[in-house]
Amino acid sequence: MFALDVTAHNGRWRLRHPGEKAFLAFGLLACAVALPTWPGAVLSGGTAAALLLGPARVSAVVLLRAARVPVLFVTTSAVPLLVAVQPSGGVSWNPNGAGEALTATGRALAALLCLLLFSATTPLSDVIPRLRRLGVPAAVTEVAGVTYRMIFLLVDSLRTVREAQAARLGYRSWRTAYRSLAGQAAAVFVRAFARARRLEEGLALRGYAGSLAVQVEPRRVSPGFVAATLALLAAVVVASLRLRGPS
Repeated sequence: MFALDVTAHNGRWRLRHPGEKAFLAFGLLACAVALPTWPGAVLSGGTAAALLLGPARVSAVVLLRAARVPVLFVTTSAVPLLVAVQPSGGVSWNPNGAGEALTATGRALAALLCLLLFSATTPLSDVIPRLRRLGVPAAVTEVAGVTYRMIFLLVDSLRTVREAQAARLGYRSWRTAYRSLAGQAAAVFVRAFARARRLEEGLALRGYAGSLAVQVEPRRVSPGFVAATLALLAAVVVASLRLRGPS
């Protein structure tokens, strides 16, 4: 399993109702998007980071590993905002580009921290069955569940093939590495189809009729947690408006 999934399954907030954590994380996300970047997004992202490292007890190493690729994507996406394309086809420095880049980067990083607050504390296996109660079509939840499982199967197949190739000195040079990568892609592609066929046959033998009945562990919503979340969101909004000052 991925480190983020392991953390979500073994975390301190594992037994809390997913609705509580969704209310907290997406409430902070709404603040990060709706409030001004300074100080709204900074406060929202900082609050999410403090909750992750504090009450939720999520390791900083896990957070950095989970956020490194999205952070790289955000920073590289903000670079084009620094330049402007002229009607003649030339490229010049955008005088407002630095502010726009900082605004976009700040909001994106704050939103990322808010989403990590939910994903690092809530396993997807707790979320998918409860989506049916919110009116999400069964086909959507079924596809999401199968896709979630197939990701781990594909990663396991990829690791197995790579270890077998490395044991046969398949990565001793650039030439053999390229050849091994091509064979790896072909082997994983074939394995994916084989596992999908076995999964389909297994479901058919068990009388699959379009939906799978999954037992959901009952969880009670904590009024104290909801009240604390409301107070925290209100504090973020008030602090943002006061620090922002009159426009």
